[in-house]
Amino acid sequence: MSARPNAAATAAVSAPAAESADPCCEAPLPVLGRDVTVPLVTGGEVTYAALDYAASAPALQRVWDDVAAYAPYYGSVHRGAGYLSQLSTDLFENSRTTVAEFLDCRPGDQVVFTRSTTDSLNLLARALPDGCQVFVFETEHHASLLPWQDACVTYLDAPRTPSQAVETLERALADRDPYGPALVCVTGASNVTGELWPVRELAAAAHAHGARIVLDAAQLAPHHPVSVTGLDVDWVAFSGHKLYAPFGSGVLAGRADWLQDADPYLAGGGASRTVARRADGGVDVEWHTTAARHEAGSPNVIGVYAIAAACKALTDAGFDRLVARERHLVEKVRTGLAGVPQVKVLSLFGDDAPRVGVLSFVVEGWNSSHFAAALSAEYGIGVRDGLFCAHPLVRTLLGSDPQDVGACGAPEARPGERSLNAIRVSFGAGTPDEHVDRFVGAVKELVRDGARWSYRTEDGRCVPDRG
Repeated sequence: MSARPNAAATAAVSAPAAESADPCCEAPLPVLGRDVTVPLVTGGEVTYAALDYAASAPALQRVWDDVAAYAPYYGSVHRGAGYLSQLSTDLFENSRTTVAEFLDCRPGDQVVFTRSTTDSLNLLARALPDGCQVFVFETEHHASLLPWQDACVTYLDAPRTPSQAVETLERALADRDPYGPALVCVTGASNVTGELWPVRELAAAAHAHGARIVLDAAQLAPHHPVSVTGLDVDWVAFSGHKLYAPFGSGVLAGRADWLQDADPYLAGGGASRTVARRADGGVDVEWHTTAARHEAGSPNVIGVYAIAAACKALTDAGFDRLVARERHLVEKVRTGLAGVPQVKVLSLFGDDAPRVGVLSFVVEGWNSSHFAAALSAEYGIGVRDGLFCAHPLVRTLLGSDPQDVGACGAPEARPGERSLNAIRVSFGAGTPDEHVDRFVGAVKELVRDGARWSYRTEDGRCVPDRG
């Protein structure tokens, strides 16, 4: 069975938007929520500008339609004799093939379905061989910074150029035990600055020193094609909720050997091939050697199918077009913010470094929580403020100390205080130009005129004071 969206939605995603190659002429992909209106504290309503894609991207309309078409046929997978169970099993396993094709995996690579990027990297951390050394830059998202606590982990200082990143890694690897296993973990695009990392060069450095490499593609895969073969990475991890696919699912794809040799990530049904009682009262278990080894329990079939539908939708839309249009939006934001002297855009590699649709900044004289609250309450614009689950990186970029912020990483936000965190604006394939234009205009207006409403602190955040 192949559940497909309606013809209108398919045409909207797949058909060329215009003959011109000018990204200004390209239409955004249809997403859910594009017509949602929200109230303003100053009165009236406005169409919501969702500019927090780096946290969770809105679902593509095509993905939603595909899932809705399949939902009546939903059934338990792998062990049911009924028609719907068999149909759902085929859909689940075909989704695995679709993801492998989307990632350009090598023959023999495994695609394991998880709950998220965080879950994927924790799974890999559980599968590390004994004595494995792990190397990770302090600039990583916590999902790829923290899972290695039980291993011998080396945290590398933040580089200031892509070439410095490669040199830093090469020096660290040269000092490691040359006979033991080693793993490098690196992001493809920063969730704070949006900057693209030199993944292919880092992979070459890792392999030259006998190490393997895992790519955190959570922020890269929604914006750029990711080729496991072309980048020569050993594993890649990403999340459905950033790839325009809701329902809480993720992927770990790559080499099978470490995964096959490790104990199952979860023990239970589905991971086991056979289970038998022993005479001494215990049990003997033969575990699967396929991806099922790490997929115990009833899988998130809807979430898995949503990821596969998103992979197909992005592929059909054409990454060349999507990348070109996103660069157009990035340039709009960068040019707009550059015209406001009070705004400082955060960067590791410099202002001209290529990046996906993610930028973080601070505004002189504003607490970031206050600024983000005003964007939402007065302009209907949703952005993010804080440390973005990348505390060491943001502190490095801001020059702040750990003691500057509370345990949760978000200091109390009083209007007018010096900001100890940042504001992040992020966008993607579903973002219309109007949302970006409104954001840039709102930033300029807030800096020039100040907020039109009063705000107060509630639970450590700035919120409109409604009396």
